[in-house]
Amino acid sequence: MQGHGYAPPPPQRPSTGVLVVLRVIFVALAILSIGFLAWVAPLRAAIVTRRPADWWIFAGSLVVLGISFAFLSTDHTDDFSSPNGNTGMIILLLNAVACAGYFLYADIRHYHRLYPTGYLPTPAPAVNYGYPHSPSPYAATHPQPPVTPLPAPAPHTPVPPPPQRPAPARIDQVRAELDELSDYLRKRDGRHEDGR
Repeated sequence: MQGHGYAPPPPQRPSTGVLVVLRVIFVALAILSIGFLAWVAPLRAAIVTRRPADWWIFAGSLVVLGISFAFLSTDHTDDFSSPNGNTGMIILLLNAVACAGYFLYADIRHYHRLYPTGYLPTPAPAVNYGYPHSPSPYAATHPQPPVTPLPAPAPHTPVPPPPQRPAPARIDQVRAELDELSDYLRKRDGRHEDGR
């Protein structure tokens, strides 16, 4: 008697804090490396989303990185003052901004699709001895009573809250009881001291 087994649990959403930290790290890596490590952000997006378009964008970022390296390698000045050096740096920086921006777009879209706002995971359906429950074609059917519409609710007038007792009267009562208690304790302590 082999059953189907248990249904896999629904995927757990990473905490918002972890997602924010990862997004900051990958964007900072692309920007702070002046574009040399910009390819890491689209690689992360492609791994997470597993979409062919994201893999193509990752490959495109590598090609753009290679083109910028080709321009930079033809510049033989120390301050990148030649047109080739400037073009290479512009391409490198634009690639960094584009990779960081696309990574944020792809990552946010991916997690929003998986876990829309207000998403509550539903429990897996009950399984009896490993076999999923399926209605039998031979099951007895019972006639269902007709559905009658409910009457519309009558207009409801709000009930005013009960009047509050004045607070000073209650405070005075408690104060009087505390005074009586302190008098009783003083008299009691006085009797014990006289008896010594």
